Amino acid sequence: MRRTFIMQKGIVLLSILALLVPNALTLARAESVAPATDLKANLRQTRAASLAQRIERVENGLLPPAVVKGETLAKMKLTDRMRFYKTPAVSIALINDGRIEWARGYGRLEAAGKETVTPETLFQAASISKSLTAMVTLRLVEQGKLDLDSDVNKRLVSWKVPENEFTKEQKVTVRRLLAHTAGVTVPGFLGYEVGETLPTLRQILDGEKPANSAPIRVDMTPGGKFRYAGGGYVILQQLIMDVSGKSFPELMQKTLLHQLGMVHSTFQQPLSPDLASRAAAGHLPNGQEIKGKWFVLPELAPAGLWTTPTDLARFVIEVQKSRLGKSNKVLSTASIKRMLTTEIDDVAPGLFVDGQGSSARFSFAGANVGYKCRMLGYMNSGQGVVVMTNSENGAELIAEIIRSVAAEYGWPDFHPRERVIIKLDPRIYDSYVGEYEIAPGFVLVVAREGDKLMSQAMPVPLPPSAVGQPKSEMFPESETTFFVKDADAQFTFIKKDQEQVIQVNIQRTTRLYQARKIK
Repeated sequence: MRRTFIMQKGIVLLSILALLVPNALTLARAESVAPATDLKANLRQTRAASLAQRIERVENGLLPPAVVKGETLAKMKLTDRMRFYKTPAVSIALINDGRIEWARGYGRLEAAGKETVTPETLFQAASISKSLTAMVTLRLVEQGKLDLDSDVNKRLVSWKVPENEFTKEQKVTVRRLLAHTAGVTVPGFLGYEVGETLPTLRQILDGEKPANSAPIRVDMTPGGKFRYAGGGYVILQQLIMDVSGKSFPELMQKTLLHQLGMVHSTFQQPLSPDLASRAAAGHLPNGQEIKGKWFVLPELAPAGLWTTPTDLARFVIEVQKSRLGKSNKVLSTASIKRMLTTEIDDVAPGLFVDGQGSSARFSFAGANVGYKCRMLGYMNSGQGVVVMTNSENGAELIAEIIRSVAAEYGWPDFHPRERVIIKLDPRIYDSYVGEYEIAPGFVLVVAREGDKLMSQAMPVPLPPSAVGQPKSEMFPESETTFFVKDADAQFTFIKKDQEQVIQVNIQRTTRLYQARKIK
């Protein structure tokens, strides 16, 4: 395989009193100020001790996605789970009451290295880049430089979306690109080895060498349905550059990163030597470090951000405060509310939005080769968290961390589901054995091992780096419905005419994947 930190009134009177009765004033100050100072110091110490205990409970309270009815819920230690998932580095920023309550780094920048992770360690943010891109895009809409619902070809200068039978009546628009409903191809990008010749943006758009991705084209009617497309955000990258007259990193720095105080963030690719020295190296599923430490992503808008959890927490807090009209450093309250309004299903411009009332929240996850991360924020409580890792196995670890945070801070969501296991004749498992296509180039392999039914998700063809991906035992809840203990997933096998298995439906939290049996 080639492949993210009043006193003007009274001053005169106090001066006069000091001149008239200096000794009395001095004594009064000594008697009243000192105890108050001691009280404040004690209060700070108590708060610090209490916070340290909370952090320790989070670190030692990681939780699985499911608990079998009648079994004791086992809490796990972060350090142990990092070893289990072959994840050398984890960084967390916790948001509480609308502020960053704490941030910590764990592990090392490289599996075989000695340099430890700090809250200032950089990670690839991967697809979380889209959330920041969406905010700046809506800023350009506010300024009248872009229109949400006009054909983007009217504003594109350096390149045009090729017209075809799918764009005759429905056009590619900013709104549709932001919400992945533009009918655009190319879901994501592998990146390029450090030192490798990088393609221009035009070459990426047209799939021309040295680009390693397919041409970005429209292959279904825009506005019809959701299909995740990083390619759409590459179009936005070109559009933003055309209408602003600035390079993408320059515009993002001036319009967003600087405004939010995201001082440890950049869209520059490749990284400068100074920033590279503070970045965590990416790691493959088997724990092996990526050659050259990471891949370079010239697809900046969908996947090019290097940042820290603390900086992304500042972004989350700005969204929360802007929605309430308490801060508008980038967008107006009206525009932020638009960014938090779903266009289709749970998809909003640059964000996923879930829940109602106290559960209302926004989030986004990132997955570049060697990096997994997630940010989320509650809309009404001022709570949230950002977790970043430098491992292909980081997604499930992040979920365990978030469940620990949810338990400690009393969140209404992200708690282990109670499951009931039934007894089945293992011979029933034979009909479920096979390969199921989750997405192009990615399958779920279901196999029987003795009296157990096992599952393993993997890319195809299988690259050497994928060796060592963990298998998961599937436990039956009914004759056709199963779950696994190490992921928040439910599997329902679909039969044709009640006999031949043709598909498995995979429910991951709020998203459903329909995987066709191919082998």
